[in-house]
Amino acid sequence: MRKIYLADQVKDLDKLAIFEQKITSISLIKRAAMAARDLLLHRWPEVKEVGIVCGSGNNGADGFLLGALLADRGIRVTIHSPALSLKKNSESEIASRLCFDRKIKMTSLEETLEKSELIVDALLGTGLSREIEGKHLEVVRKVNQSNKPVVAIDIPSGLCSDTGRKRGACVRANLTITFIGEKVGLYTGDGPAFVGEIIFKNLDVPVGIYSKVKHAARMLELGSEKLKVPTRKANSHKGSHGHVLIVGGDEGMGGAAIMAAEAALYSGAGLVSLLTHPTNVSAALSRKPEIMVKGLTKSLDLNRMLQVATAIVLGPGLGTGKWGLEIFRKIIKVNKPLVLDADGLNCLASHRHVRDNWVLTPHPGEGKRLLEKDCQADRINSVIELSQYYRAITVLKGPGTLISNDKGEVGLCPYGNAGMAAGGMGDILSGVIGSLIAQGIPNFESAKLGVVLHSFAADEIARRQGKIGLLATDLLPEIRRLLNS
Repeated sequence: MRKIYLADQVKDLDKLAIFEQKITSISLIKRAAMAARDLLLHRWPEVKEVGIVCGSGNNGADGFLLGALLADRGIRVTIHSPALSLKKNSESEIASRLCFDRKIKMTSLEETLEKSELIVDALLGTGLSREIEGKHLEVVRKVNQSNKPVVAIDIPSGLCSDTGRKRGACVRANLTITFIGEKVGLYTGDGPAFVGEIIFKNLDVPVGIYSKVKHAARMLELGSEKLKVPTRKANSHKGSHGHVLIVGGDEGMGGAAIMAAEAALYSGAGLVSLLTHPTNVSAALSRKPEIMVKGLTKSLDLNRMLQVATAIVLGPGLGTGKWGLEIFRKIIKVNKPLVLDADGLNCLASHRHVRDNWVLTPHPGEGKRLLEKDCQADRINSVIELSQYYRAITVLKGPGTLISNDKGEVGLCPYGNAGMAAGGMGDILSGVIGSLIAQGIPNFESAKLGVVLHSFAADEIARRQGKIGLLATDLLPEIRRLLNS
């Protein structure tokens, strides 16, 4: 699996590459500029005029060198740099001299944007540490208003490479070419909305350097995650593949719990029971008779249902009123693998509890209540903090969903699309994860596999039918197909 890095970790990779290959920093920058030139000319072979916005740091050096290389190919290049001056003998100043030698025109921002068919963003790179303001803010806004194709070098200006958070404003790129190490911020938080297509180039650095620098996360891949699904034996029976108990669905909120139960069936659980408000029983049975439904009444033998369950999913449609809280307090203490979702997480935020052998699946709002701070400000650290505080496997949902254990090992899901911004998607996910756990897959592996199955299924459906109107239950047959393919 590919490794994903924070900005300081990529800097360490850069230093190791320079040291081990005995090259200069400007030589590595030239490799980056050459890779960007080749990609740009491959994607836009007819382009005649390119505008580049350059900063004063190494990202600007990439842009200046790219300009010189494009000029050598007969491309008319104009460059705008808001920097008042470049530090003498810095990489950006050395690279700018090559542009001067080729008589490349340094122009106003308006002229650069107006005369160009394509814009290259080499303004800020990974070194951004505060909100964009002043001249840089003006450049970002006007690049976005130009309505011209934009290629971002390393990372779109304004995007935090560590957190994926937009720093006030951000260049919206059609394509981002990134170097040496893939940055966390490209794939999570606001990142997916701004980066466009991502192309990674390692610039032929020694492969051995990657084992010498700590990484922030690993990129999950459906193919390798699916290898964790156990092979079914010819003599297996329904009891061989686990019994999932879904608990939730207060009066008027039965749909969430029913969807979670259906998801558990479609993802392979041998048996699925649903414990819900009595008013939801007939709806569940008419929807899927394979679900064993019980209405929660005082006469119900709850202990019997808990004893036979292999794994429990608590929370979809549970509510946070008297009915839901009473169930939460009972089940949170049960020593069985537990997936806590939706209102189960809201109950946890107001009635804190720490236990072992469970998976938390918060969206950013639920995560904020659990952690008492904004999880989106630093998603990587937030998902690790949640896992360590609650001693849980944590799935922090959203673009670039993150899955962490309490050791700080993080997986990042590269799949998913805006069509998933619809009610019920989280209920489906919790049912899938509960089902995988019931089938004997460890909690951390079940969470990672469940997330990639769920997101990849949504991508497949969106590819065939479009994102608008994508329903949570549309994912169910696709999840089954992916598990069997």
